[in-house]
Amino acid sequence: MSDNRGYLLDNQAAGAGRRLDALSELFDPVTRRHISTLGITEGWRCWEVGAGGPSIAAWMAGQVGRTGRVLATDIDLTWLRGDLPFDVAQHDIAAQPPPGSGFDLIYARLVLVHVPGRDEALRAMVAALRPGGWLLIEDADPGLQPLLCPDESGPEQALANHLREGFRVLMRERGADLAFGRTLPRRLREAGLIDVRADAYFPIASPTCTSLEQATIEQVRSLLVERDIATEEQVERHLANIATGTMDLATSPLISAWGHRTGD
Repeated sequence: MSDNRGYLLDNQAAGAGRRLDALSELFDPVTRRHISTLGITEGWRCWEVGAGGPSIAAWMAGQVGRTGRVLATDIDLTWLRGDLPFDVAQHDIAAQPPPGSGFDLIYARLVLVHVPGRDEALRAMVAALRPGGWLLIEDADPGLQPLLCPDESGPEQALANHLREGFRVLMRERGADLAFGRTLPRRLREAGLIDVRADAYFPIASPTCTSLEQATIEQVRSLLVERDIATEEQVERHLANIATGTMDLATSPLISAWGHRTGD
């Protein structure tokens, strides 16, 4: 991730672990499907940018075997400690050159949307691929679907959507591009990749969406109150509402885009 002073969802904040777990539960199956389709196999060299947690890097390590290598990097290694089956390095994709080159696969999820120099970071990742290597970027597009409750059927859902709009305000102020996801296919082509493809995943009414919202609100509640976006009472009421499990919560669409470097 970029500098944590500017990143709204700090990996060291209260609720960060629960939020990373919820994101993994929601999106890891999508990510594994895409990486499998790209042909990950024994001996590949892979780099996960802004990994956050270990789940995808550990899975990739199992795919590439002993002859391959997986490197997971992040500016904050809080959740990348212990006996892990892959290499770990502290790295800021927004400020540092790639930690190597000749990668068969470079992957990032929910990273570039928060990085002010996202185009430069994207070009740096492309340059770190081997000829023929693949880049897979997955990022949210809150502008495509901005509501926490697409079915705003009552005051509980209206409050949820009000707080989600407040969260989007906070993200914009920290430099997030809320329409970034939809631009990924074009940006990958402009960065020199070929055979670019993309799709989207949009979970709704999943219990994991409830866990993700609870963890997210825990991380940003003080800012919501400080900015007069919500009162403490509204935040508590929202948490009580979503705890009922009847709110049909959604996430922003996750746009997955991939392409490969020419075999130059």
